[in-house]
Amino acid sequence: MRALAHRSRPAAYTAVPAWIVVPAAIGAAFILLPLLAMALRVDWPRFGALVTSESSLAALGLSLRTSAASTVLCILLGVPLALVLARGRFAGQRLLRALVLLPLVLPPVVGGIALLYTFGRQGLLGQVLTVAGIQIAFSTTAVVLAQTFVALPFLVLSLEGTLRTAGTSYEAVAATLGARPSTVLRRVTIPLVLPGLASGAVLAFARSLGEFGATLTFAGSLQGTTRTLPLEIYLQRETDPDAAVALSLVLVAVAVIVVASTYRRPPGETAAPREPAPEGARP
Repeated sequence: MRALAHRSRPAAYTAVPAWIVVPAAIGAAFILLPLLAMALRVDWPRFGALVTSESSLAALGLSLRTSAASTVLCILLGVPLALVLARGRFAGQRLLRALVLLPLVLPPVVGGIALLYTFGRQGLLGQVLTVAGIQIAFSTTAVVLAQTFVALPFLVLSLEGTLRTAGTSYEAVAATLGARPSTVLRRVTIPLVLPGLASGAVLAFARSLGEFGATLTFAGSLQGTTRTLPLEIYLQRETDPDAAVALSLVLVAVAVIVVASTYRRPPGETAAPREPAPEGARP
């Protein structure tokens, strides 16, 4: 009887047809093989010396500082944008959403040119800023702005999706109990979507860390001021390929750690069912 009951138990449903495994494996190999090839190319005996040179450490430190600053800017600007796009109802909403997400598909160099003609000396706002004694282009501030420009859509997209999935039922209940909109936002909405906000912030940080084209165009490549790790890798590629490969591996490792930290178990996913205890066994 026990054997019959064991045979009649349905197997766990994976929702993945067997033939899907082949193209999935090819896709994984397409991503992993270049990374493996790069790891095999690293000059491991000199790895420590290559990644701890003065210019490498300066570039890494600058990248981490500017990426952290741009992530804070993304949160300050992206949370209101995501709320307006997810909860608002107004004319031109779809157009606004398309424009906000435009940096996702624009070549980074185009973004750098746009920033240069906005904040540069002869730019739309740059002339006013220059009169006030503020120089943004080709400075560390320019690096932060370039990173924010390309990373902001990642946070907006992630948080907007979380807001739409969460719905408005809890917020509506809080409003009917007399809570003001700001109180609802602070006490209900933000805690409800905090995991999505955290994931978006981490993705924005990772995108900022890897930014290259907009930074080079808008901020230049001044050691200790605007030369981030991707720019250092590009320059080392011409003079010291071994250093470029070693620094690339460092950047890949940091990116893997950052992206892996964004994984969350889906709400409907549960742990695998446990086998029932045999009859007569103690619970």
